[in-house]
Amino acid sequence: MAQNTVTLLFAGQGAQTVGMGQDLVEKYPVAAKLMEQADEILGFSLSEVMFKGPMSELTRTSRCQPALYVHGLMCLAVLRELVPDIEVVGAAGLSLGEFTAHAAAGTFDFETGLRLVAKRGNFMEEATDATEGTMAAMIGGDDDKVSELATLCNIDVANYNAPGQVVVSGSKEGVSQAIEKAEEYGIRIAKELEVAGAYHSRQMVPAQDKLSPELATTEILTPQVPVICNVHADYVSTPNEIRATLAGQVSGSVRWNESVSKFIADGQSNFLELGPGGVLTGLMRRIDRKATIAKAFDVETLEKVADALNDTEEAAAA
Repeated sequence: MAQNTVTLLFAGQGAQTVGMGQDLVEKYPVAAKLMEQADEILGFSLSEVMFKGPMSELTRTSRCQPALYVHGLMCLAVLRELVPDIEVVGAAGLSLGEFTAHAAAGTFDFETGLRLVAKRGNFMEEATDATEGTMAAMIGGDDDKVSELATLCNIDVANYNAPGQVVVSGSKEGVSQAIEKAEEYGIRIAKELEVAGAYHSRQMVPAQDKLSPELATTEILTPQVPVICNVHADYVSTPNEIRATLAGQVSGSVRWNESVSKFIADGQSNFLELGPGGVLTGLMRRIDRKATIAKAFDVETLEKVADALNDTEEAAAA
């Protein structure tokens, strides 16, 4: 595999941070143009929320989802400008990030994806407001045992993030019961997460039901690079597959560990996380320490990654 080939990974809800993207917009016209388009498409100043917050506003599901989508694609646009010969050989995203991955792969254009993400965020916020749910991290346990515990407590497994790192989701009563019984199931640490609701659980079915008809009327193209979906941890390529999996992941489990492992098994070893924070980079180290991963989320880190990619390309040509 050529040195300047990368598999892109995009962050999900929870990675947002006040100030995200502001330096990109100030330095790179390609990023400023996307931000301007986003504000116009959404009909409110997403840029104001991203750049100035407050965090309580940016964290709202209806705000952070479009914010992360726009930020990830701004990062990619800047990277393509800095490294014109970069070859993207795959894409995936955790939860909301799967939409960003599809936009990066050409499944739909920037505007189409942003409109979908905005609706998804609104629908999920409505579902959260109508229910009382929460989530908990289960650390140091066996996946099957966590699944067994979730079934016992009448809740769902939301995320299989990495070996020994699973998240459960559902009613507050059920999650509390799972935390209490975790030790009996060989789980080392069980901790409730600070979230607004029970994402990737049956409580999100109303949001999924509203998103499905939106996807049904959206033009979906065959991705130009391989994209792995959350719910099956496998490649999706046909429009109907993509519609079904993007809808299904709203209430279904995010199989991130299997998704990344699929790429690695198929020969990909050079990954790049585009988005604030570095959660996916941390998970990669738990999934496969042999894989190379970098994170890029602002001017400094993007330019550093671009220099490294350009250096390896020059070395290969020498």
